[in-house]
Amino acid sequence: MSSHMMSIYVLVAMFVLATVLPINMGVIAFVGAFLVGTLVAGMETKAIMGGFPAELFLTLVGITYLFAQAQNNGTIDWLVRLALKAVRGQVAAIPWVMFFITALLTAVGAVSPAAVAIIAPIALGFAAKYGINPLMMGLLVVHGAQGGGFSPISIYGGITNKIVQKAGLPLSELTTAFVSLGVNFAVALLLFLMFGGLALMRRHQGPSAGSVENTPFNTQVAMPASGPQIFDEAEGEAMTEERLTMKRSPDALNASPAAGKGSTGAGPSATTQAGTEHAGAAGQQLFTVAGLIALAVLTLFYKLDIGFVAITIGLILSVIAPNVQKRAITQVSWPEIMLIVGVSTYVGVMQKMGTITFVGESVAHLTSPLIAALLLCFVGAVVSAFASSTAVLGSLIPLAVPFLQSGTGVDAVGFIAAMAVSSTIVDVSPFSTNGALVLANAQGVDRDVFLRQLMIYGGIITIVAPVVVWFLFIVL
Repeated sequence: MSSHMMSIYVLVAMFVLATVLPINMGVIAFVGAFLVGTLVAGMETKAIMGGFPAELFLTLVGITYLFAQAQNNGTIDWLVRLALKAVRGQVAAIPWVMFFITALLTAVGAVSPAAVAIIAPIALGFAAKYGINPLMMGLLVVHGAQGGGFSPISIYGGITNKIVQKAGLPLSELTTAFVSLGVNFAVALLLFLMFGGLALMRRHQGPSAGSVENTPFNTQVAMPASGPQIFDEAEGEAMTEERLTMKRSPDALNASPAAGKGSTGAGPSATTQAGTEHAGAAGQQLFTVAGLIALAVLTLFYKLDIGFVAITIGLILSVIAPNVQKRAITQVSWPEIMLIVGVSTYVGVMQKMGTITFVGESVAHLTSPLIAALLLCFVGAVVSAFASSTAVLGSLIPLAVPFLQSGTGVDAVGFIAAMAVSSTIVDVSPFSTNGALVLANAQGVDRDVFLRQLMIYGGIITIVAPVVVWFLFIVL
């Protein structure tokens, strides 16, 4: 067996192991890079570590760190509240508000599971309250997350664009971004019509603008995401410690409504403190929004490194409100980052072994380049339905680079867009993180029936989506 085939078999085994067992694929990939690099390729440790994507690591840390800041200081909650005001009783608008909010979150740098974890509980709660089909609501949230996922300042977009740029292929960041948004929006529109959207448009009994506007400032609309894929144990301990401190603090008690009622002297002090906190939080949110706008401007128009810019903005926000931001570093999506940099390191080993070139040339020598492109889109969709989309993007796009460079006539920009959509739109599968989050937050439904519905839809989209995007963006 050749060393190239051994490295490919190890890559497949990593996907299978990470799917069957709850083990972070990044850990498996680092071990795979060490074993294959040392035992199969005879590489030294320094050469293996040369494949570590330092720039990508900084980008992921910076973006997720900044997003954690926005979540902690209530900016995300504030943006959701503003969007809900726009509904003004139109029940049919609620699914679309959730779609575009989730798209906005991933577009400005939230990892897809984090955005879905924040919005899915809200969206499915609205679905249960206002009689909206929960399957349609959940799917629109996931498609919204995937639709915004390829903006130039997003996680998916950053990974894809850096790989394409490094390979020297034609790069059109906005083409990939708008293709992803357009395809996911078209699918969402079809789902909206199929699952009762027209009937919802004839109803007018949703949350009114006044009810949202009168919501107390400290009442959360968007609950902070939680769980092992979003926060680690240190974050949970930090939040628990902070709650206990607040309970023991006299100032916190004096600021509560109960304290105000129980003491005539405490009332004015509590009111003043609440107003100060309100103004302080509003100021932090405005600074955060300004920071997100600055991130887009500096990276898109001035071509500054997105990782350094994001961390710099995050540091400024931390200086402005150090107590509010102290948990942000523990909220960085370390499991996702570990996965991405681990797979990228393994792919780096494969590149130095010549495996990437070997696979690309093998695919390029197939009878039809178009069929080869279709097969690669199918592989991306099937693997991503059961594993991480970020891992798929980090491994399959490099495998396709030699194929695109060999003069097969397949348009690189169209292929990258098709591969991006194929590898992410299938995250509605209940075996993926996003699909599982929708299943976990469904309310008032039979979970077994809901699971079967997600499985059926996931299977359909896995088969149909690669063919559609292949035809639209590669064949035409």
